Amino acid sequence: MLKIYGFDFSSPANKVRMCANALGLEYEYIQVNMREGEHKSDKYLSLHPAGKVPAIDDDGFTLFESDAIMKYLCDKTDSSYYPKDPLKRAIVDQWCDFVSIHIHMAFVRVTFNKIVAPQMGFDVDERSLKDGLEFLGRFLPVIEGQLGKTEFLAGDELTIADFCLLATVDPAEMIELEFAPYPKLNAWRENLRAQEFYQKVHKFFGESMMAAE
Repeated sequence: MLKIYGFDFSSPANKVRMCANALGLEYEYIQVNMREGEHKSDKYLSLHPAGKVPAIDDDGFTLFESDAIMKYLCDKTDSSYYPKDPLKRAIVDQWCDFVSIHIHMAFVRVTFNKIVAPQMGFDVDERSLKDGLEFLGRFLPVIEGQLGKTEFLAGDELTIADFCLLATVDPAEMIELEFAPYPKLNAWRENLRAQEFYQKVHKFFGESMMAAE
């Protein structure tokens, strides 16, 4: 059986789970306890040499890096979530890269400095936080504009680009991101968060944290 190694607060791991759910795949979800350093163990490093999540073991075939995993799962199941047509596939790749490079990295800066650093007793990097917020202010309007032209991020059909974006913006409430300037993005997000593939991951980001309190 497919095994997905992840961590509940990892957007890259969560997008792989969303993809697997949308594909209707059966899998075992294995939570990697990153707080206890499990990701640094020799056993886990044999799956992912950088000690990050996600990674998968598909009946002995191992793979790491979230986008590579989603593409593999889609190709294996002949899914339109990663189109075969080279032009459509290029557009999906384009938006996956845009989200990873510009949106995800901005969220990482903001989330770390607003949520993680205070909880862990680390110093807040005000410059990094400021840069992250500025990047979101610059690049979220690009997403808003695209969703004003197409139903989904890479066109009029759901693709892995949507899983990328959906998981990336998941911590929005935790960092108090205001969606009023982005009505198209907000409507797109609310539609997808109501879908079964998302609900099987969590009802909302941070659900497991609240359940543990």
